Amino acid sequence: MSTVTTGTGSPKRRLGDLVFANLTRAAGLTILIALAGVGIFLTVEGIPAFGAGPDDLKGHSNLLTYVAPLVFGTLLAAVIALLIAVPLALGVALSISHYAPRRIAAGVGYLVDLLAAVPSVVYGLWGIAVLGPKLVPVYKWLASHFDWIPFFAGPASNTGRTIFTASIVLALMVLPIVTAITREIFAQTPRLNEEAALALGATRWEMIRLAVLPYGRSGIVSAAMLGLGRALGETMAVAMVLSASGVVTWNLISATNPSTIAANIALTFADATGTARNALIASGLVLFLITFVVNFSARAIVSRYEPGSK
Repeated sequence: MSTVTTGTGSPKRRLGDLVFANLTRAAGLTILIALAGVGIFLTVEGIPAFGAGPDDLKGHSNLLTYVAPLVFGTLLAAVIALLIAVPLALGVALSISHYAPRRIAAGVGYLVDLLAAVPSVVYGLWGIAVLGPKLVPVYKWLASHFDWIPFFAGPASNTGRTIFTASIVLALMVLPIVTAITREIFAQTPRLNEEAALALGATRWEMIRLAVLPYGRSGIVSAAMLGLGRALGETMAVAMVLSASGVVTWNLISATNPSTIAANIALTFADATGTARNALIASGLVLFLITFVVNFSARAIVSRYEPGSK
């Protein structure tokens, strides 16, 4: 009971309830203040960059032409990572929730969750030392046989440090988030819906296609958008793996690659001074807004389908 009744009949809240309610309000207010503080800082420090010249913008004439290639590289790497991670995450989630025996499913679930605890630096080292060199023969084969496709036009990178390699690393980092959310959504599918599909003669896959996937559609979308937000903001792994030159290109396997906003800031902020530093902060503001919009959209989708929502 959260209230007690006094002799006059009016409810009186317990002291513990009042303390807990005020603490939770303070915690929520602290998050809002911190978020607003970050936005104000980025805005104030980024405004001087609008008057920056080519010397401070790496040869670009204005801030827009400076940030646009970084936005392109950020979105390209994140979208490719999502295209790789989401189907794999759905397969793993369905295997855990509907196919694998309970003991095996629990173990696989723990292993997938542990992927989220691996530092991004470790992913970056793995991408440089293992994944990149292993993909060099694949990139050369793609450049030799599919050079008519803009994505594989070549020439292939000799180190494997390409935007595609960085996207694969990002996909592995996004995988635990998407898997964890979709796994819980699939596990909450009404049992009666599944049994009704099976009783009508549906196979296991038909039951999943007709009962599980439609039920979890909103959860899949929200998980993918949350994973997209994670991929957009990743810094160290991309900075370590990607051999970036800041260009706009659809070629995924060459040594000339677009950079991302986060990686560009991480690699150049320490040496930047004056207006050049303001330009980096302004690009950070752009990334902040993109990430905020993605996460806000994901939260809106989740809230729309919460129990009791209309």
